Amino acid sequence: MTPLQRYIAEEIATDHLDGLLTRREALRRLGLLGIGAAAAGALIAACGETKQAAPASPPAPTGGAAPETAPPPGVQSALPTSEVRWAGPGGELRGAWAAAPEPKGAVLVIHENKGLTDHIRSVAGRFAGIGYSALAIDLLSARGGTSAFADQAAATAALSRIEPPEFIADLRSGIDEVQRRVPGRKVAAVGFCMGGGLVWRLLAAGTPALAAAVPFYGPAPDDPDFGGSRDAAVLAFYGALDQRVNASEPVARAALEKAGMVHELITEPGANHAFFNDTGDRYDAAAAADAWRRIQDWFATHLT
Repeated sequence: MTPLQRYIAEEIATDHLDGLLTRREALRRLGLLGIGAAAAGALIAACGETKQAAPASPPAPTGGAAPETAPPPGVQSALPTSEVRWAGPGGELRGAWAAAPEPKGAVLVIHENKGLTDHIRSVAGRFAGIGYSALAIDLLSARGGTSAFADQAAATAALSRIEPPEFIADLRSGIDEVQRRVPGRKVAAVGFCMGGGLVWRLLAAGTPALAAAVPFYGPAPDDPDFGGSRDAAVLAFYGALDQRVNASEPVARAALEKAGMVHELITEPGANHAFFNDTGDRYDAAAAADAWRRIQDWFATHLT
């Protein structure tokens, strides 16, 4: 099992343990990853033991918290996206493009392990709404695109079978496309979940074109070297309840310090994995609003 497959498998197991998936559905999704029933049961049990051993999270702050009924951050000013295609290293790539009228900078948005969803398209539109043209890439382009799959579980399984070099090549092509569309402006990469992990991998692969990088609750690779991306200012987000991903935070921090990079790593109190996804069960309005405010401040400093 590759690191990405294991990460996705553990996420499915954790979703079941948190009551977001029935055991039957979790076993079905693990089966799509090629994990048999016995191995799947053992994985779920192991994740359960890890959760029980995890330390308690500090309570969420009460002052200034966004009400749960407030619109998701950035939605009210979001601009529409349109489908775009361009020639990638292994064939045609697809994405959702949102153009800011007078862009201050540009953003490559990297989706979760569900593929290019309407939520991720909305995120691209939100960045355009605050002045940063954005391209949300579809990393399943070579497999017909996310929409070609019967459901998100099938899309997730397909993503788990893609090797990191293909991801990195496609993401670098996405950065090139962003630079072509917004010439002369600085570029950032923002990723969520699996996409957050891919932001870390872009930094480890050496991506000098990035002026800023924002990984949301993404696992860092083992022993990364960010020296080839030292000009990128990194703002990383974690949820305090997300023990599985948080275990890699010290690795990322040490690598950033070793490379001498500008960085800030934020752990949102009381928030869980995927707290920014307002279409998911773990959405946390206060944490999402705080992250959105911090991103705007970060981009104003490092991307404009």
